[in-house]
Amino acid sequence: MAFSDRLQHAWNAFLNKDPTPSYNYGEHISSYNPYRTRLTRGNERSIVTSVYNRIALDVAAIDMYHAKLDDNGRFTEAIESSLNECLTLSANIDQTAKAFMQDVVMSMMDEGCVAIVPVDTTINPNVSGSYDINSLRVGQILEWRPQHVKVRLYNDKIGQKEDLLLPKSMVAIIENPLYAVINEPNSTMQRLIRKLNLLDVIDEQSGSGKLDLIIQLPYVIKSEARRQQAEKRRKDIEMQLSGSKYGIAYTDGTEKITQLNRPVENNLMKQIEYLTSMLYSQLGITQTILDGTADDKTMLNYYNRTIEPIVSAIVDEMKRKFLTKTARTRNQDIVYFRDPFKLVPVNDLAEIADKLTRNEIATSNEIRQIMGWKPSKDPDADELRNKNLNKSAEEMKPEQEVQNEVDNTIREEE
Repeated sequence: MAFSDRLQHAWNAFLNKDPTPSYNYGEHISSYNPYRTRLTRGNERSIVTSVYNRIALDVAAIDMYHAKLDDNGRFTEAIESSLNECLTLSANIDQTAKAFMQDVVMSMMDEGCVAIVPVDTTINPNVSGSYDINSLRVGQILEWRPQHVKVRLYNDKIGQKEDLLLPKSMVAIIENPLYAVINEPNSTMQRLIRKLNLLDVIDEQSGSGKLDLIIQLPYVIKSEARRQQAEKRRKDIEMQLSGSKYGIAYTDGTEKITQLNRPVENNLMKQIEYLTSMLYSQLGITQTILDGTADDKTMLNYYNRTIEPIVSAIVDEMKRKFLTKTARTRNQDIVYFRDPFKLVPVNDLAEIADKLTRNEIATSNEIRQIMGWKPSKDPDADELRNKNLNKSAEEMKPEQEVQNEVDNTIREEE
């Protein structure tokens, strides 16, 4: 499409409304990041935020591409499209692709279901499905309707969030695959959050500075005069404690004082530990994953049971909404890959590299890329063959012919 046509048919989710709103760009000024994910329902005051953040970081570390497949459904190359740029480089003017994907997962864990909205497209999605996506945003779903959803979305034109009514056909609606464990009202995660909030309340009460004293006076308090005398004695001790530099007071030898601000005996901490271990087992997470000391088998189980379902849900929904049926029949797809060498120690990398090159699975330059080294300029480094074996006569023949041509050219010049 020509540049003039793109300008003529360009579509923006905020601007293409009836009537078209008039924005005073740059008017709104904020002292904090207005599009940053802010957790709700008490999640921001709980330690479960660290679990959400760990999962979101691991999902964002997985590479996603708008790809071209062969007839057998195998990945051949990444398509140079604006959608692929949103998935690999920049999702919008504020977020990189990694930050956007982290935003998606954090919002999904908090809300249970989020929307990925194509804000800027080349053609109005309500008119045609053959459009290119130039920017993506994460939106909070406010209302569900048969064919539409109302989404609260950040408008980077004015720096504020707005509510938009959008058709479901153009919005990728991502539901948390772990909804039953995390977001259900009586799920393990919600029960753990409630227990943690109770523990915070008890900690605030114990640290409020109250002494919680009971004073036993040497007389029976039944008449009104005795009550007034006891109240006067209580206030006298309060004045001594508050007015003293070190909080010291004196009492009569016949008075007895009992202090109550000792730890409350309950099984709340045991319940929290039990719910935490149950939650970790249901999510496929262990404490070693969070502190970075997990072994290969533990990490593989974590990626297969926790990360892969979330990534699959995101990719499948974007594939369903952002790629037309025609594009899918032309072998276009949205794929994801996890680097299997990130968890490989240096001691094992040499053995793995030898096996991959010897069995003609990877070239030497591909192994050098995994190690972060520059590719070698040697032509043999790009050949997919076993370097431990000498070249056969048939393989040497083309090289010998090239060398003969070079020698003949040199003789003719002489």
